[in-house]
Amino acid sequence: MAFHRITLTVNGEIELVDVPSNMTLLQLLRDKLVLTGTKNGCAAGECGACTVILDGEPVNSCMVLAAECDGAQVITVEGLAHDGTLDPVQETIIEQGGVQCGFCTPGILISARALLDRNVDPSDYEIRDALVGNLCRCTGYLRIIDAVREAASRAS
Repeated sequence: MAFHRITLTVNGEIELVDVPSNMTLLQLLRDKLVLTGTKNGCAAGECGACTVILDGEPVNSCMVLAAECDGAQVITVEGLAHDGTLDPVQETIIEQGGVQCGFCTPGILISARALLDRNVDPSDYEIRDALVGNLCRCTGYLRIIDAVREAASRAS
């Protein structure tokens, strides 16, 4: 099996890693970098539990080969909080009761953060559209949408 040496920036930290050709970004994050907040829900790009921000865009990390990430910037759920302060999306999802089992939460938080990074005042339709790739079996989505709306209002 061929290995590739890649350099990428994950949550502001430069990482130099050797990865096999078939390793996904999800596997790299969880297995090599021990960033286990990113979840492996389906390994088929359907559930959104593995969503990370890759070069400014939300992606399903189970569908991206790690070798393709040479030189990339990656933000995982662990990278949302800064200096012990939660990201507004993290704060509001807790306050609004948008978390139950928590398995989908990292992907939802990342998708919401990516939305708010590109649109500080999204409509409910835009919030729903940004979260469409994130499956949640517990909350019913209303509290999650309310939380994203509240996070947007705090940022503006």
